[in-house]
Amino acid sequence: MGETWVNSPDPGAAPDPGAAPEPGPEPTASAAAEVLGQDLHVELAAAGGRRTVLMDALREAVRSGRLAPGTRLPPYRSLAADLGIARNTVAEAYGELVAEGWLTARQGSGTRVARRAEPLAPQRSRRQPPGPAQPARPTHNLRQGQPEDASFPRGSWMASARRAVSAAPNEAFGPGDPQGRIELRRALTDYLARARGVRTSPERIVICAGFAHALRLLVGAVLPGPIAVESYGLPFHRALLAAAPVTTTPLSLDESGARVAELAALTQVRTALLTPAHQFPTGGPLEPERRTAIVDWARAVGGLLLEDDYDGEFRYDRRPVGAVQGLDPDRVLYLGSASKSLSPAVRLGWMVLPDHLVDDVLAVKGEREGWTGVLDQLTLADLITSGGYDRHIRRMRQRYRRRRDQLLTALERHAPHVHATGISAGLHAVLRLPPGTERSAVKAATWQGVALDGLASFRHPAATMPAPDGLVVGYATPSDHAWTPALDALVRALPPPLDEPSGPQTAATDADADTEPDAHR
Repeated sequence: MGETWVNSPDPGAAPDPGAAPEPGPEPTASAAAEVLGQDLHVELAAAGGRRTVLMDALREAVRSGRLAPGTRLPPYRSLAADLGIARNTVAEAYGELVAEGWLTARQGSGTRVARRAEPLAPQRSRRQPPGPAQPARPTHNLRQGQPEDASFPRGSWMASARRAVSAAPNEAFGPGDPQGRIELRRALTDYLARARGVRTSPERIVICAGFAHALRLLVGAVLPGPIAVESYGLPFHRALLAAAPVTTTPLSLDESGARVAELAALTQVRTALLTPAHQFPTGGPLEPERRTAIVDWARAVGGLLLEDDYDGEFRYDRRPVGAVQGLDPDRVLYLGSASKSLSPAVRLGWMVLPDHLVDDVLAVKGEREGWTGVLDQLTLADLITSGGYDRHIRRMRQRYRRRRDQLLTALERHAPHVHATGISAGLHAVLRLPPGTERSAVKAATWQGVALDGLASFRHPAATMPAPDGLVVGYATPSDHAWTPALDALVRALPPPLDEPSGPQTAATDADADTEPDAHR
């Protein structure tokens, strides 16, 4: 294929009043596509795949200055019709160039040469062969798992700290009890029973430095493995278990949570690690019949369930679902922390254990508390008993719900083909993308200055369930003033729908089609 001219007229141009209408048959799909866009000279003489050759040709046209910043390109179906190649080939080329920063694309504006893609001087390009443009530094943090930094209740925390230090007995300033301060264990006993339906007593609670610390202690004490885990979860947790070493076997997921029936075939497994209230990261809850089934399984095999209740307080569409631990406190180990409710800077977590496991865990932890500060424990205990913790949770629940609603509204308005899945809960959402677009969407987000993760990065290496494309978007992390620009940048990075209308177009729809989202918005 040699030089090709895309010679479709501008659909916005006024018709020539002196031109007589040309008789002929009804336009075909390719003929309809030909009336879209404007002239574009593309040289496709090089060897190689058509998408690669087209991308190289467009890069060279931008690099040389022949296509100036802001120049509008034809819609990809128009270009595909003139080049005689598949529309998806042109769409993928546009999408890659948007992700690399050569082009930009927005609903209503079409695909244009990016403003940042300034041409290089010819002599400089000979001395220093130009490469792909460099992405913008991340300015919008939409990674999951971190509450808004500015939301930490500083005033309440300081007031609790003053009261706690003033009321603390002298022995509180000596070597710490590895089980944790009794004040905090009592406060957690009341709070977890009231807010999460946990059945416990202060004697069954062990304070730790967070979920990862709890997992290390449990592996060293009572979890030799193998362990059944969900097919999607934090790679850090899998790596921690692998270093123990403990083998992990993935359970498939669906809209009802983990498919716990698969445990029947795993005859060597006696322990399961799940996120029942809000599966991480896909977002579904473990439905009631499966909650019952996982407890029945643990009883039948003499096994244990580790319940990671990482954000159970943040349910927005209804009252938060209680913990599975309430069904069987002797088979379910409840694990929680302050990292989502307050801040990861508060290195405090808790394990609610069966009676017979408390001593084993404490033996691994050691004779003295070496991980969590006593003063922080006393402060958190006062924050809970004074009501400050509940007030903070309720305030943040309203803020995060508002942000999730704003995210859904933006998707409906700008990307209706992208859906947030899972229940309305937590600090993040999973955006399901058209098949095959996740990698380019993550790359496009990088070019928009957005830091986030693709769903594939959380997938267990041995998972066999289908692998949908998606983005894991943390809407809790940005400050209030940074949330709107972060949301705008995210929307610009989302891929267009894969299916487009085909066939003859009317004059009215042709003009509309010229503003279609030809590549990543």
